[in-house]
Amino acid sequence: MAPRKKPDPKKGTGKKPKGSGRRLYTDENPKDTVSIKFATPTDARKTVTKVKKINKPYARKIQILTVGEQRAKVMGKTEVASIFKKAKKTLKAQKEKKDGKKSSRSA
Repeated sequence: MAPRKKPDPKKGTGKKPKGSGRRLYTDENPKDTVSIKFATPTDARKTVTKVKKINKPYARKIQILTVGEQRAKVMGKTEVASIFKKAKKTLKAQKEKKDGKKSSRSA
């Protein structure tokens, strides 16, 4: 008799980062997905605008922009990659400015 094969789980088959509720390889919540377009510089700018407006944590926004940047780099689209990289710098500067204000109030 052949050994029984375990059925695939319906949800949560991807690798889960420690301490995170998200899984990397499975889209457990498709409504939460942010589409990334990077075919042209115009697409990249639209994606950056969308990412800046969405209500997600800072780390998630940086993660989305990094994915766009890395994919564009691999495809040899340096102009598109630089758009994503500049957006990450802007977000980081905004966060540091915001965090700087918070720390000066408590001092």
